[in-house]
Amino acid sequence: MSVAYKDYYKILGVSRTATPEEIQKAYKKLARKFHPDLNKDNKDAEERFKEVNEANEVLKDAEKRKLYDQLGPNYQHGQQFQNPHGFQGGRGYAGADFGGSGFSDFFETLFGGGFGGQGFSFNQGGPQFAGNFGGFNQAPAKGRDIESSLTLSLEEAVAGGKKSISLRGPEGARSLEVTIPAGIKNGARIRLNGQGEKGQAGAGNLYLRITIAKHPDFTLDDADIIYDLQLAPWDAVLGCKARIPTPAGAVELTIPAGTSSGKKLRLRGRGLGSGAGKGDLLVHVHVQAPDSLTERQKELWEELKELG
Repeated sequence: MSVAYKDYYKILGVSRTATPEEIQKAYKKLARKFHPDLNKDNKDAEERFKEVNEANEVLKDAEKRKLYDQLGPNYQHGQQFQNPHGFQGGRGYAGADFGGSGFSDFFETLFGGGFGGQGFSFNQGGPQFAGNFGGFNQAPAKGRDIESSLTLSLEEAVAGGKKSISLRGPEGARSLEVTIPAGIKNGARIRLNGQGEKGQAGAGNLYLRITIAKHPDFTLDDADIIYDLQLAPWDAVLGCKARIPTPAGAVELTIPAGTSSGKKLRLRGRGLGSGAGKGDLLVHVHVQAPDSLTERQKELWEELKELG
């Protein structure tokens, strides 16, 4: 069986010498760009999202990347990868069905599915097969990993804690309690070991992809939380104390005298993330002119205009 070779480096837009950090940076950028939640009814984006996830699944894992790299420069994008010795990977071998895993035939051929990722390995001499491939003595298969989505409010993402969820799958409905890390970011994944599909060699893992719901008061910029503050002209000119809502509770912020519209004030450490990567809450100031004026107010503004 031959399947189309996939250039995972090209899919992520990185070089073959890219560091793990560069790979993760490229993956996160593309995953956000093509995420199905942001591209409703766009099948092309959905396919790209799957390709990006598959490429990351290989290149983020040192062992998988090593095996993949040993295909070397002899394979170019679009060529066919042919297993030697008539080995038929992917769908159909010994009744195994790899459909629904979310990965391509190329991935399944290299890293398993029905063989639990242990079907064969590479060395400089080419593919070396483990086990008996005469139709018997096949190693027990581990269950496949499952990915699902979990939507959180911004307050839940900031605070973290326990959350009960319900899942429905081939084995019926089940409830799980998930620990949400405080400050978890949009697009992050939570791994639940052994909660994936069951197999003879054990269950796979369940991965929960986090989506943070839109908030009426705040917007997100990666780890930073943004709040738009409407400020009266006199408060902008004279300065004031403003009560600012945050997902963790309101705080009092000093507005300096002479603050202009468009200025950004920063409340450090009140965003998403953790440790050195923790974001901030950014207060964007918008000076709001009054809709209507009394005669006396108009006189005073005219006087200020003359003085100015």
